[in-house]
Amino acid sequence: MDQCTAHKLFAEGAFLVMLDVPQNTEIGIDYHSWRSGPKFMGIKMIPPGLHFVYYSAVNSNGQAAPRTGLFHSFKKQEVLVYRWDVTNEDVTTDGVTMEMVDRITSGIKDLDNQLGCYPYESLKIWYSLTNHIREPLLKRLQPIKTKISSVMQLVSSKQDHMMQGVEQDHMITGGTFAGVGEFPSLPAPTFPVDQCALVADTDASIRFTSFPTHKHPQGSSPSDITRHHMDLTYTLSTMLDSCYDNSIDDLLGEIQFAFVCFLIGHVYEAFNQWKKLICLLCSCEEAIAVHTDLYSNFIGVLHFQLKHTPDDFFIDNISKDNFVTVSLKNFFSNLEECPGACKDLVSRGLQFRDTLAKKYSWDFNSELDEFAPTVID
Repeated sequence: MDQCTAHKLFAEGAFLVMLDVPQNTEIGIDYHSWRSGPKFMGIKMIPPGLHFVYYSAVNSNGQAAPRTGLFHSFKKQEVLVYRWDVTNEDVTTDGVTMEMVDRITSGIKDLDNQLGCYPYESLKIWYSLTNHIREPLLKRLQPIKTKISSVMQLVSSKQDHMMQGVEQDHMITGGTFAGVGEFPSLPAPTFPVDQCALVADTDASIRFTSFPTHKHPQGSSPSDITRHHMDLTYTLSTMLDSCYDNSIDDLLGEIQFAFVCFLIGHVYEAFNQWKKLICLLCSCEEAIAVHTDLYSNFIGVLHFQLKHTPDDFFIDNISKDNFVTVSLKNFFSNLEECPGACKDLVSRGLQFRDTLAKKYSWDFNSELDEFAPTVID
């Protein structure tokens, strides 16, 4: 990066200051992560806009705890200050006063050599993965507690007894992660009987959009029920109307939100939502003729997501059935067979198909197993 660009970014960019972070902690923003050094105090020159900050405590053996992250829309020249909570191995604003923030802001240039630079070379990648996530959608989807954890947060079933700041893995072993050398061998915790009934903390859960219970209108004939189960246009229309206020941007934004939470935040629940939304859009034929803009943008969203997905994603245990190829095979078939489909959309979709077939050697021309003819000897 040349000096002129660096000075401009320093003058216009935002700052994330993280006080008292232990050395070797995993710290990340958007598409990059690092291990903190002895002088680390945060990240500078953050471009204004939406970003995902995440971190993991690391024990003496170099093992990282489950990842925790949060989305934040940085403003121009904003200075966001957190401090490290040693007890909970988490970042917090507790104890960060306005006086402290003002003092850090006025002396931000003095911290220059203690702040890591935002990885500007990957900014275009980040924008391509999040360009449909708007602020109102983010507020609706993110947990009430705002932080996104890769493991389920638990609380006591008793309303007056909150197990705050404790992750599932930590509860099982009875200790905090980074401060314990022989972490796996710790004895199980001993809680009073009336405090041992633990349930998921709903305030810490991502509030993904729910799918309709019924996939067909009330009073549908048996043949119509079958049709609505084969072509999910009714389900898609119902969700667009009742859940997204007919905003295709919000639907696409949730697909991107779920993808980022899974790929970068390591949230398995987000993978399931990403999968369900892709399967829904790929299982509609009539909708292709009605929602041309939605499907044109959907192709673009998927293009960048698959482009920046690790190659081994399609062969590991979590995706061994590879729903992506099955869903896309269905989508490309619907695209070609939809009588009212926009010609430009069909051309864009088939070009996307050819690109994927070439890159991954996927065969989109063979029949899906469920529709393939049965050969009887």
